[in-house]
Amino acid sequence: MADRNALLKQIGETSFTLDELRLYLDTHPLDENAMNAYAEHADRRRQLLNEYADRFEPLTCDCICTETNGSDGTKTQYPGQKHWTWADGPIPWDTEANAYAESAAGTKGGI
Repeated sequence: MADRNALLKQIGETSFTLDELRLYLDTHPLDENAMNAYAEHADRRRQLLNEYADRFEPLTCDCICTETNGSDGTKTQYPGQKHWTWADGPIPWDTEANAYAESAAGTKGGI
């Protein structure tokens, strides 16, 4: 992934697919192909969320690592200190804060 917005777009697309598969499986609970597709997309979403958490900050509480919690100091105001990472970066829907973060990092993006 080249940038934050491209990764967020992939997470959103994968999440949408999972939502649709969940709805389908509610009415077709024995569809093995749909269950397999759901498992594949759920794994992919988990991978994408973990990649996003590693590169930026956690998007969901499931991605918070209480063992390391930002102690590498690369993305935080607390360099080298173990801390609660939930609030390390701008929330994805805060477009003004994300535009500032991207300009500070020298990247541009858009969904």
